[in-house]
Amino acid sequence: MCLLKPRCLLGPAFSEDMKLLFLACLSPKTGNHTTAERIRSHIESAGHTCELRDAAAFQSSAEVANLISGHPPFEGALAIHLFRAGSLLLDIQVPFGVIFGGTDINEDVKVEQKRVVMERVLLKARIFQFPSLKLSQSCKIYVQPQGIQTEVSEKFCWTEFLRSSGLGVELMDELRVFLLVCGLRRVKDPLYLVDVFSEWHRENPLNVLVVIGPRIDPVFSVEVEAVVKKTAGVFLAGARSQRELHAAMKRCFAVVNSSVSEGMSAAILEAMDLGVPVLARDIPGNAAVVRHESTGLLYSSPQEFLHQSQRLLSDRELSERLVRNGKLYVEEHHSLGQERETYQRLVDTLLLAYGHSV
Repeated sequence: MCLLKPRCLLGPAFSEDMKLLFLACLSPKTGNHTTAERIRSHIESAGHTCELRDAAAFQSSAEVANLISGHPPFEGALAIHLFRAGSLLLDIQVPFGVIFGGTDINEDVKVEQKRVVMERVLLKARIFQFPSLKLSQSCKIYVQPQGIQTEVSEKFCWTEFLRSSGLGVELMDELRVFLLVCGLRRVKDPLYLVDVFSEWHRENPLNVLVVIGPRIDPVFSVEVEAVVKKTAGVFLAGARSQRELHAAMKRCFAVVNSSVSEGMSAAILEAMDLGVPVLARDIPGNAAVVRHESTGLLYSSPQEFLHQSQRLLSDRELSERLVRNGKLYVEEHHSLGQERETYQRLVDTLLLAYGHSV
């Protein structure tokens, strides 16, 4: 079975427990890691056993097949990312689900070699999920918006955070910090706004841009560090725990997204939930959750980013409207409870496919 962040109800709950293998890319302090832990929690809260493993730890699908058939064997599997993790399920003989909606369907699908593998994963998922059920293809893909939960660290020190990011102590309380939340990799394009922001900072030193996130691509991270080091008004913060990140987001003036492509940005939704204005690059993934001038502001060029930022600085009513509507949007469309129910029912569906009785 294949999932696109499943949303619909999948039938009545089953009483039996299931042992699941859950594969995901588990780079520390990344959105994938956070999402995987949250989904595992949903599944285990229903009484199932869900063993989370890093997809990067496996060299082949044969290794995963051997793990699946161990003693006691796994009865099903889940994977986040259709190519990186899903491809490792090609040799298993139990039903599985694939959760996708990020770089896999936005970027990897453009690469012929990857697309062929992804199609094989989807085909096998359908075969093993519905071996005896006559359902249309449209019934095998479900859409579930991310469930959003924010928690702010009580021990977080804003002044220390800024100092450790390279900012001086003078006028620290008056700074307007724009926080760009992203792992350092090219698809997030963290250097997109550097030049225009640096120019703006020279005009008004109170406006600063802080890029925060893990160094995922080592080579690209070195490039980003070199550029930031010689650019006025732009700073680089190291990766923080989820609670510390939320605390930093809560204290900043606005959260920024400059990605080339997105599935559904958790950082944008978390900012909305925390009551922080959002400035997001106008790409399909962002425009799907950010309604311009209602739940956030969209921009399509560095110059337009500057224009929208200046509007946000000067228009208090606009800022308050974005915060109010953003919070309501997350509450209405990104319920943690709904996400939990969906994944629990997903496991019920895998149970049915495996041959368990109701």
